[in-house]
This record gives sequence, structure tokens and C-alpha cells, in this order.
Amino acid sequence: MAQDQGALVMDSRQINIQLDLLANRLLAPADITMVQAQLLLYILRHSREGASATVMQRISGHSKATISKLVQRLREKGYVEALPCRQDDRRRLLYGTDEGRRLEGFLTRSIRAAYDRLFQDFSDEELNELDRLQKKMLRNLAAGGRAREIKEAYGK
Repeated sequence: MAQDQGALVMDSRQINIQLDLLANRLLAPADITMVQAQLLLYILRHSREGASATVMQRISGHSKATISKLVQRLREKGYVEALPCRQDDRRRLLYGTDEGRRLEGFLTRSIRAAYDRLFQDFSDEELNELDRLQKKMLRNLAAGGRAREIKEAYGK
């Protein structure tokens, strides 16, 4: 019997929603959401050279407006700062602050705990197959170089 593709898509959506809810509960003590935490971790990993909001928008798939709001909240909380780019004064790059770096371990552990819960009881073979199938779906949907950008951003 053929699998209901609509049900597969809805299940994927529910997985993402439930993962966000779980991660948000784990991150609540720091008053930060999963999306904010992922963005902050990206900025912290790129603090040496500075993180570009444009690049974050491109690799995350979020709109420019969403990235701007997320960055604004992280700046309000004192986790990141925006400084002029040395090569182009019109551009601003994002850097993690000491306050943001203090959260790094907690954020990493909390997100890891959510991922561990999601993938509990999966064998290595199942995870490899899931990875292969998801990449295949991304390739099917990719326009231009988007799949390559995602691969480079996430190191896979």
C-alpha cells in the first residue's frame, strides 16, 4: 500500500513543532527560545570573523525580517553586539558578548538533550538512512545552490 505523502509531511511538521516545544522548555531558565539559541550559537561560533545577518538568513531559511527580530532580541538581552565591518563601514557584523559566551554551554547541552530525546532508540543504521532520505528530499526541493549553502553552513 502506498504511503500517504500528506501524512508524512504533516508528521514532519509535528516533529518540528514538538522538538521546538521541548527545546523551549529546556531553555526556559535562560529566557531564550530554540531559534534564538541556535542563532546565538551560530554567532558565537563565528565571533572571530563576525557573523553576517545576510548569511544567517540565507542558510537558516528564515526571512530577513525574522532574522532582524531575533538579532534584536539577542542584542536586547546583551548576548550579541553589532559592530561595523572593517572592510565595509555600511555593513554590520554580529559578535557574541561575554554574557552570550556564558550561556554557550547551557545552550549546547539543552539543545543536545532535545536532540537525544528525539532520536532515542534509533540505531546508527536508522539515523544514517534518515539522514540520506532527508538530504534526498532537500535536493528535490533545492533551487540553485541552496542545498550546497545548507551543507556548508551545517558542516555536512
